[in-house]
Amino acid sequence: MKTVALAFTGASGMPYGVRLLECLLQAGVRVWLVYSQAAQIVAKQEMHLVLPTQPREAQRYFSERFGAAEGQLSVYGRDDWNAPLASGSNPPDAYVICPCTMGTLAEVAAGMADDLTTRAADVVLKEGRKLILVPRETPLSTIQLENMLRLSRAGAVILPPSPGFYHHPQDVQGVVDFVVARILDQLDIPHALMPRWGGE
Repeated sequence: MKTVALAFTGASGMPYGVRLLECLLQAGVRVWLVYSQAAQIVAKQEMHLVLPTQPREAQRYFSERFGAAEGQLSVYGRDDWNAPLASGSNPPDAYVICPCTMGTLAEVAAGMADDLTTRAADVVLKEGRKLILVPRETPLSTIQLENMLRLSRAGAVILPPSPGFYHHPQDVQGVVDFVVARILDQLDIPHALMPRWGGE
């Protein structure tokens, strides 16, 4: 079973992260989830979604909501240094930070690892696994662009949530699915979220 670590941070764009979690679980992927207090605030503001404070409660909530199999989803606190994604001896196959704040992106670019969110990124980069950052910010400053360039050179994938409209989305969900589809493609996880360009 492929293992994907997923982090929600306090950037706008929580629907992308929650939809990605749903799709990963439906695809039979093992998910290690971590999110910040700021992400809880954003989830409530953008989705009227109250994310549980305790990891065990969050694990139960999302497992029931998305029909996860036993042991398929594990949720960790940001200070849980015993979590598997904190060590290069047990890295995930890939790690996605979605949505990703500019602060988190800057910390990862600088090699900082003050909490599980940034430590996991450090681990994934040093172990040669795929790191995908979904930064939701506009416009972008020179500092932010330079941080993205530095991460790209280090092997990370910078995937801004920039939806296309050639598939004629009928609602916000269609716009969200476009971005989530691009993330799943980067993870080599099959999906049917939208028609492919040039396909039927």
